[in-house]
This record gives sequence, C-alpha cells and structure tokens, in this order.
Amino acid sequence: MANQKLHIVFASAEAAPFVKTGGLGDVAGSLPAALAAAGAEVIVMVPKYATIADEYKNQMEHVTQFYVPLGWRNEYCGLERLVYDGVTYMFLDNEHYFSRSYPYGFFDDGERFAFFSKAVCESLQYLPDFQTDVLHCNDWHTALAPVFLREFYMASPLYRNVKTVFSIHNIAFQGQFTDMLLGDILGLSHIEPAVRQLRCDARSINYMQGALNYSDAITTVSPTYSWEIRTPEFGEGLDGILRRRENVLSGILNGLDVNRNDPATDNRIHANYTREDRSGKAACKAALQEELGLEVRDDRPLMVMVTRLTRQKGMDLVTYSLDRILSGGVQVAVLGTGDAEYEEALRYFERTYPGTMAARIEFDPFLSQRMYSGADMFLMPSLFEPCGLSQMIAMRYGTLPIVRETGGLKDTVIPYNMFTGEGTGFTFTHFNGDEMGDAVFRAARTFWDDKDAWNHLVDNAMSADFSWKRSAEQYMDLYYGLHPEIERYVPFVAEPEPQESAPATEPVEDKPEEAPAAPEPATETAPAAPVAETETAAEAPAAAPAAEPEPKAAEPAEPAEDAAPKAAEEVKPAAKKPAAKKTTTARKTATKATTAKTAAAKTTVSKTAASKTTKAAAAKTADEAPAAETKTTTAKKTAAAKTTASKTTATKTTAAKKTTSAKTAVSTKTDEAPATEAKTTTTAKKTTAAKTTKTASTAAKTTATKAAAKTTAAKTAKADDAKADQPASAEPAAEKPAPKAKTVSAARKTSRTKR
Repeated sequence: MANQKLHIVFASAEAAPFVKTGGLGDVAGSLPAALAAAGAEVIVMVPKYATIADEYKNQMEHVTQFYVPLGWRNEYCGLERLVYDGVTYMFLDNEHYFSRSYPYGFFDDGERFAFFSKAVCESLQYLPDFQTDVLHCNDWHTALAPVFLREFYMASPLYRNVKTVFSIHNIAFQGQFTDMLLGDILGLSHIEPAVRQLRCDARSINYMQGALNYSDAITTVSPTYSWEIRTPEFGEGLDGILRRRENVLSGILNGLDVNRNDPATDNRIHANYTREDRSGKAACKAALQEELGLEVRDDRPLMVMVTRLTRQKGMDLVTYSLDRILSGGVQVAVLGTGDAEYEEALRYFERTYPGTMAARIEFDPFLSQRMYSGADMFLMPSLFEPCGLSQMIAMRYGTLPIVRETGGLKDTVIPYNMFTGEGTGFTFTHFNGDEMGDAVFRAARTFWDDKDAWNHLVDNAMSADFSWKRSAEQYMDLYYGLHPEIERYVPFVAEPEPQESAPATEPVEDKPEEAPAAPEPATETAPAAPVAETETAAEAPAAAPAAEPEPKAAEPAEPAEDAAPKAAEEVKPAAKKPAAKKTTTARKTATKATTAKTAAAKTTVSKTAASKTTKAAAAKTADEAPAAETKTTTAKKTAAAKTTASKTTATKTTAAKKTTSAKTAVSTKTDEAPATEAKTTTTAKKTTAAKTTKTASTAAKTTATKAAAKTTAAKTAKADDAKADQPASAEPAAEKPAPKAKTVSAARKTSRTKR
C-alpha cells in the first residue's frame, strides 16, 4: 500500500482540558497530539458533558447527527467538532446521558457508557474524509466498543479492516453491572460467545473483561504494571485472561505534558525558575508556607501530597506514620478528597501540629501546582500505581518524590544512591508504615546534612525526560504492527545529517580495499600505512634538498615532500615494534639520510652521485607507496634492489675518492642517527656540509662528477625500466595487503645488504 498516514480514533471518557478527573484525562489530552506529531491522523472522541466550559462549547462545530441502536431503542447522537492544539476532537452529544453535574458516578452508568461505546462504533461511518485504521479504547467506559465492532459491524467493508487497541489505566475499575443489561441495553443476549466472554459470575457482566477478550492488542500504562496485573495480587480477577493473552499485552509508560508543566513558564505558581537558576523555587516555598499557615522556614523540609484519600494511594501508611514524621521536624501538607476516615484523620493532625501540618480537603488544581513547585519532597506511598503522573510533575518542578516501588512509580523514580550520587528520588519496597517513615527521614537527613547531594538529586530530577515523544513512537510501532500492509509514514523525509557524514567516513574506509590510483588521496590514507613503509617515509625527505640544483627532478619530488612529513608523524605511534627491528630500521634510515643530505650540500662529488641515485629511488618509492597504500612482496623486493644498487654506487664512488674526512662525517652521522631517529635532519645537514667543504678539493669534484654521472645515467635507466613495468603489477596487488612476515623478511634482507 502507498505510503500514507494511519487514521486513528482515540475514544476516552475524559480528555484535558475539557473534562478531567484523573490520569486518564491527562493521557487523552496529551497522547493524541504526540501521535499526530509522529505522523498519524487522530480524532479524539469524548462525551459532550454539561460540565465542559462554555468557551469550548461555543467553538464547537456541528458535523452531523444519527441514531444509535441500543437494544430495542434508537438514541439520538450528534457529532460536534473542535480543533484544539492541532488535534480534532469529536464530542458525542446526547443530553439524556451526558447532561449531568459530574462525568460519572450515577446509577445508570452501565447504560450511559454502553451508549457511548456503541455511538463510537456507529460514528466511524460518518467521519468526513476519514477511514479508520485503528480504534484505540481506554478503560471500562469504552470497553464495549471492541465487542460491538466485532459482533455488529464486521459485515460492512468499511469496518472490516479496523483494528482495536484497549488500554488499561487502572484495572481496579472494570465496569461490572447486572447481566440484565445484556438483552435490554446491549442487545447481545442471543449471541452466546459474547455472553460467555462478558459474564464474570452468575448474575454479572464485566465490560473490561469483554474488551480483553475481543481486542486485537492490549496495553497498560507502564512496563512494571503490565507484569503485575498478570498476578492474582494485582490482577483483580482478570489475571487469568491477561496471562492467556499476554502475547498481545504490552506496557508503554505514560508521558507528561512538558509544556503545560514547566516551572519556567507556568503562570499558576508564585515565581518561575529553571534548573540552572532555582532562586524562584525558594520564593515558591516561602509563599506556600505562608498560604497554608505553616512556619516560614527554609531550614525545614516541606513534604506534600496531592492525591485521592483512598487506601490505594497509601493513606493507611500515612495515618500510621504521620505522628512520627511531624514530631521529627518535617512539615507536611495534604491536598485532596476521599474516604471520610482519612479526611478526619488529617484534620486531627492539623489541629495537633499547628504550623507544621496543613490539610486541605478539597479539589483545587491551581493550589496543587503551587504545592508541586513550593515543596521539597512529594510523598506517594501507593498500594499499587498503574503509572502515576504526580511523581513526574513533582520531579519536573524540582520536588523529590518519595514513593513505593510499584507499577509506574518503580519505572519513573530512580532511588538515591549515596555512594554514586545517582538517583531522582527516594523509594521503599514493602507496603509498611515504618519502612515509609524510614524513607522520609532518609530524604530529610539528606536535606539537612548534605546540601550538595540534595542539589545534585534535584538537578537529576529536573533533567529527566518525561515527554510523550518516546511513548508515542512505541504506540506507533504497535499500530503499524496491526497493519503490516501499510507502509510506515515518515513525517520528515529529509535526513541531512547522514548525507553529510557519509562522504567523510566511507571513502576513508573503502580506499585501502579499492586502492584507487589517484595521487590526491595519498596524504589522507598515508597515516594508515603499515610499519614496513617506515623505510620509504624516511627516504622521501632526501628528494627535497636535491630539488634546488635540478629543477626537472623537483617536480616529481614535490608530492613525496608533502606526503612524507605527514607519514613520518603518523608512523610514530605505530613504531611500537621489537627492539631489534627498531635498530635495523633506524640504521637504514640514518644511512640513507646521510647519503642524501651530503649530496644536497653539493660539496662532496661522490656523495652527489649517490644522492641522485637515492633521490630517484626514493621519489619513485614515495610516489608508489601512497598510490598503492599497501606494499606487495614484489614491490618490496624491487625497492630493496634499488636501494642496494644505489648504496653500492655510493660505496664505490666513496672508495675512489678516498677522502678520510668524508668517511668520518658519514660514520659520525650514522652513529648519531639511531639515537635521534632521524629527527635532527636540518642540524645534521649543516654540520655535514661544513665538515665536507673543508676537506673536499675542486679538482676531485670535477673528475668524480664526470665518472659519477656515467654511473648514475646507467642506474637511472635501469630504474626507469623497472618503474615502467611496476604499475601494471603493483597496482592490482595493492588490494591484498602483504602478510607481516614478508614485511619483516624484506627489512632483514635490506639490513644484510647494507652491512
């Protein structure tokens, strides 16, 4: 199929900022935008509650209306569209079901959300220019949609290719109702497979159980929670089904709306601040202490809770340990509503510890942001926690979380390690009040006694990445896995970085294998030459001085002059060889350099002849080495033969000349070279030239020059013949590097010849 965007319908009972009662609203308000950024076309379907603010209702555009078959009746449903932050929201309108003072919690919730699930399925055929590929349902409110889709709509070609994904946000809330709804509302009583997969006991049905049996893929909101719910301890009676369908079950960690929860730009807090400059956080703490009636002291750690007051959130541990915590010097503030017993317990501690304890039994989203930003520690001792967003928000605002290692809390909070300094908070393992108290005081002692470690932990927490980008990519992988026939859509086709970096690396890696004959890359690949090429690299500088008296010879010598210094520099780290080989190579290099440099001074006639011969051999060898980059056995033997011939000529000429001072200069230079390893070229050249000038005679120069010229001409002719024949054989052989054993052998042969 052609490269196209996936079309996803995201169904949820709530979505921020329109309606929110918990984490589900945050997910439905943030994840669709991240999916759209990842390259998907997304429509979010939400009930049109009466509690939605008028500013949003006034922006809604009526798309269409239709009737939803629900049991024996047909119910009206209107589609209202609103585009918010680049995401299309479709609000399903039915005042009979949704014009209530609160999203849910009514006696007919089973009928209300059965209608919502059926309306979602029915509406897919009324979406303009949108053919659904994936229907993503969330929690029990939309759990019947996969059941209805399979049982009532699969006969239509429009629905045949729709895949379903069901996300568990909290398995404790499953949507269990009387089985009387099967016929009267759901219209499924005559479909035995559906009844069997929905029924949880003799008189009840379970909406979430139906979704787990019918969906193509199941997800939950953290990796750890996906494993926990497969056990009887956390599975809430559905662990058997989840173990049976674990091949389609995965855990994808929730993200966070990092733009809305940013201390640098949040206008709901007292003062803005950043990770680098946290002076505003101190102001937020002082303002919060004053607002809540606590002592305004920066030397006392302030710990807060923003939570539902239920057993799931660990309130049993809180009421057990609160007396110990407050008497130990830690300030505590709690915001939330819930069970009456916990509300009353918090009021008691507020009366008992005035100035140290504050309880706000209410729901106030603006106060919660001020508490996130103004506190030092955030307590979250949950019995179980599918994911949790509060600990992520707290870390985003530089407030260190103290959590129990369960579900998403374990996946998001890294415990403090006092030896390595790593961590983003403090954790404890068991659901135990004393263990929780110990964790609180570990944090408090760090706050009091080790400010550097505390500030480092705050830096780590504020640097943690909780954006939706990573999670959205995992959801996209899941969607495309359900539709292998659809080619993955790539939002950004241009990839400039790989194109820029490829030319810089690929040619360097490929050249030793392909061995192109072009001379220009020689200087780039010369550093990778084998150690055996040290001889050639050391000989190359000898051609440079000879370029002054003979301009014609200077032209071929220039490439070797440029390449040799670079090769010599790179050879240094590669010269870690056995001591014997080092001495032999150094002696050979010193002898050759002495002969060449004496000729460059143009004072000793016999040395001039040897220099010319050595120059020709060195220039040719320097040109051949960069081109081939790897010597073959044949090339090495030829180079050794040339070097031997040139040295023989030099020896004969020197013997005829019989100049004692010249010999002394050569001997001195040879002894000094191994110690300096050919690094004092310029100084040695001047010294040799001065000594030789004093001992040489003009008559001997003229006579020896003529004799040497004849000998040089003959040797040059032979070298040219060998050079003409060499490229044809040496160039192909460069693709196969010679073994190191042959390189050592050639070096030893050359050493014996010199001796």
